[in-house]
Amino acid sequence: MTHLQDIMPGCQKRVEQAIDHWIPSINRYPQNLHEAMRYSALGGGKRVRPLLVYATGMATGQPLERLDGVACAIELIHAYSLIHDDLPCMDDDDLRRGRPSCHKKFGEALAVLAGDALQTLAFHVLGHDDEITPDPAIRLEMIGILSQAAGSRGMAGGQAVDLAATGKTLSIAELEAMHIHKTGALIHAAVAMAVRNAENLDEEQGRALEHYAKCLGLAFQIRDDILDIIGDTNVIGKQSGADQQLNKPTFPELLGLQASKERARQLHAEALDCLAGFDDNADVLRDIADYIVDRIS
Repeated sequence: MTHLQDIMPGCQKRVEQAIDHWIPSINRYPQNLHEAMRYSALGGGKRVRPLLVYATGMATGQPLERLDGVACAIELIHAYSLIHDDLPCMDDDDLRRGRPSCHKKFGEALAVLAGDALQTLAFHVLGHDDEITPDPAIRLEMIGILSQAAGSRGMAGGQAVDLAATGKTLSIAELEAMHIHKTGALIHAAVAMAVRNAENLDEEQGRALEHYAKCLGLAFQIRDDILDIIGDTNVIGKQSGADQQLNKPTFPELLGLQASKERARQLHAEALDCLAGFDDNADVLRDIADYIVDRIS
């Protein structure tokens, strides 16, 4: 029986080695852009989305080396999104993962370009990594999943709604819809791409894994909103209370702190129910669900 604590360091190392391989070194022209890309993509982090890729692979019987490119691609998109989210024109955060945000370190213009370059590199990896399935139709499907999750019908669209909602009151349904796109889309994509990479996976099991991911994505955002209130800046790696200062709609604002915790627990239970048809090879997915609702950073 394998658990998250057993595989987490190894999986984090795997994806970081893949990122290091695919981002050109700082000795390659243009050096300043590659330095900014590496600063943001290799500057720590929990690597939740790559962990979901690997854990889904374990649940579906895939060798981890077949998933390094998928894990790398999803993390490159995530790194790009954090660079852009932190910009003054967006959430205006000076701190990320306990270090200066990319634009504070390298300037706004280079930060924008670093984000752009990480985004495009993600799709290059999906197209060129040798270990991902050789089936071109499945590769195209993965590219489609990731592009939709990152675009106007996913993360970018959710961010646009979030910016427009600043200072406004949303209903719970509107808030959930926003975060299903902004945060949940990439979490769902991590699982969905690993599902597509599996051979001979039962369709019902595939649907169950994807529903697990949808529940997890919303629970993740609710916990983020909670940590913005109760978290320690030194622990969470970014400024606590930032959402309150920007007057952003959050789950605690609409539901209250305790009801938000309960909603996260409900989603956690629903996510675990989705794994009822899987054996102990899915225990890491179960542990990730526990981690997401209990995390302190």
